[in-house]
Amino acid sequence: MSMNQLLLVSLRQKAVFIPQAAVKTAHQPLKGNTSLLVANLAKLGFGVSEPLLTALNGTTPAFQADLLEKLRQVMGVNKNWTPLVKGWDTPTGENLIDHIITFFANVFQESGTRLACGHIIPYGTFPLERYTGCPFCGTPFEFSKIDYHSQGSKLKVLELWRENEIETFFKDLLSSKTALDATQMDSLKILLSRFPIPAQVSVGMKETLIAVLDILIAQNSPEKAQSLFTSPTDILRYLWFKHTGFLQIIEPKTIIKRAKSNNRHIWLMEGKSTQAKSKAIADLKLKYSRKECLMVATWLNNLPLEAETICEMMHPKRGMWVRFIRAFRLAEYSKRAGFEKLKEVLDIFYNQVYEVWQGRVNYYRLRADEENTLSLLKQRPGLFARSLFANMLWFGKQSPIEAFSQVIDQVPARLVFTLYMYAEIYFEKEGARIVKPLGGVSKQVPANRMLSLYDEKGLEEMKTAIADLCKLAMQKRFAAIETKNRTIYIDPILYKMPLSIGDRSETVQGLPSALMGTRFEVEGDTVRLFMQWGSGLPAQHLDMDLSCQIAYDTRAEICSFSNLVATGCKHSGDIRSIPDKVGTAEYIEININELRKAGAKYVSFTCNAYSYGAITPNLVVGWMNSKFPMKISERTGVAYDPSCVQHQVRVTHSLTKGLVFGVLDVAKKEIIWLEIPFSGQVVQNLDAKNVETMLAKLEAKLSIGELLAIKAEAQQLQIMETSQADEVYSKEWAINSAAVTRLLVD
Repeated sequence: MSMNQLLLVSLRQKAVFIPQAAVKTAHQPLKGNTSLLVANLAKLGFGVSEPLLTALNGTTPAFQADLLEKLRQVMGVNKNWTPLVKGWDTPTGENLIDHIITFFANVFQESGTRLACGHIIPYGTFPLERYTGCPFCGTPFEFSKIDYHSQGSKLKVLELWRENEIETFFKDLLSSKTALDATQMDSLKILLSRFPIPAQVSVGMKETLIAVLDILIAQNSPEKAQSLFTSPTDILRYLWFKHTGFLQIIEPKTIIKRAKSNNRHIWLMEGKSTQAKSKAIADLKLKYSRKECLMVATWLNNLPLEAETICEMMHPKRGMWVRFIRAFRLAEYSKRAGFEKLKEVLDIFYNQVYEVWQGRVNYYRLRADEENTLSLLKQRPGLFARSLFANMLWFGKQSPIEAFSQVIDQVPARLVFTLYMYAEIYFEKEGARIVKPLGGVSKQVPANRMLSLYDEKGLEEMKTAIADLCKLAMQKRFAAIETKNRTIYIDPILYKMPLSIGDRSETVQGLPSALMGTRFEVEGDTVRLFMQWGSGLPAQHLDMDLSCQIAYDTRAEICSFSNLVATGCKHSGDIRSIPDKVGTAEYIEININELRKAGAKYVSFTCNAYSYGAITPNLVVGWMNSKFPMKISERTGVAYDPSCVQHQVRVTHSLTKGLVFGVLDVAKKEIIWLEIPFSGQVVQNLDAKNVETMLAKLEAKLSIGELLAIKAEAQQLQIMETSQADEVYSKEWAINSAAVTRLLVD
């Protein structure tokens, strides 16, 4: 594991990791190479704290060069950022007529300018002097370096990390009580390959467990993995992750359906959905070696559960288990000596002589048997929490609340807070919720039809009952923790940072990472979106589209390849083919003042895969803003300046065809970072109501500041207005969302 990878982990946490061994000299006057490094970091939009500056001054030139190169790599400085149009903030005036004339000119081989791609551009159509490639097919010809640096008006200050900080971060990731997002999971994998697994740290989430299991098995220690398996579902989750790369168990039929859907095309004759479906089916076929078969047979045989319990846990994924049992030849291994328990499990599973708990719950519930239904639910508090709202509508408020209050102390804190946050949304008659099924896209779910059976007063009582119960439960948990502290400081910014619960981001953040729902202030009057893709790939047709949707009270407007100029928005031109290895880029400039005058409410930032399949891996999207005007090159059209980048994400392994990666609140001049996957080749497939519903969901989330206020009330801590307090919670502390989950007291 190179030091560069550990640098990457620390940079995501707004820090620079400098191992003690890298510091070669003690305190001394600032060296010339250190001053040069700081100046180069400023060009990229980064500053350094005083402790970090002192530590950097003692490092070797080689270490400093590695740090600068890693930051240049993260910011994509060496990629090609040339768009299709030079000085694209001035429209070229191209229109549909130009494309139609050019089409017929190429069909009949009429006179004009023949470009390197082979297309003929008739005279009087596209102004070729304004283009860096072919305006007809979107193939780029010219590539250049970034023209402007240091236009950003605010530096992102980096702190110093030593061995202690990175080891603490490693432990925080392992013990996180909420699911890790793609950035955190990527960092965890890097740390697992570098450091041994801490003996006294318990893994907090099932998805995190998979990463730990993967490294143990890679180290040829399957017997150590055995102790971490608590159910057959853990084994299935790991096997499916190794086969598909997904940390959650996404059904094969869902993967096949998404592959088929992603390869449909607007022009029906060009679709490749049938071929994609066949390929997906072939890719999902299972085949394992004898060594792997023995390993899995041993895992199942040694599970510390009764055979009937194992079979009941296998039941929800029965179809998948049947395939795995055959692929791993488990029937054959069950006949061997020492595998008697495996034989018993397979006999019970195939003959289905086991009782399913959920089936019994459904049986009594459909017969309105309140006593037996609630009695069963109390046996599994986590599942009770997930169905509490529906049971309140089914049986009325009183009985489910009383039953749940008896087991709420056994419910994970993340579920308690989820109930607390979303009760307001769920019990609205006209409300709608947004959900994302495993492997699917975000969908809007209408309100439960049973809400119509209750009047507004009854629904308000339900909301209040849940809020009071959950708040009381968390106050009890905090109050049970002994503390000698008397004062607490809560950074005001924490009241704007949502608690990381229920968010599974699929994109990796190279810059200091942010929680979904975080609001970024726009300093100036413009926001510039960017998208870069194809870096490292051979030249080919690979059409990714950067677009935005402008929402008004009664209508919506689009800025995309099909409409380069919209109210307050300008697009840099549609590139449909990538050059060899260096990639290509598109931009959109958004003028907030113009949007305000037009009455726009918000602008959704989107990217889509117009080509077959999902969004290409390693595609980078984000936005720039600065207090000062950001320049666009008249010579090349390059409009990327790393110092102005406020946030960016990189798409990894995904089934996503379209993605919303941010929303601009025009009135507040704030950008909300979020992810909403949606289906379709173009931005027109985005349902604006889904964006509104997601914003409402994020608005309903409990903030970190509000959680700390509950803690302060429970532990009788005085909230201070300055950081001179016994307990200090700052923005820098909250960057590590895994550490924040320590507040979720179980």
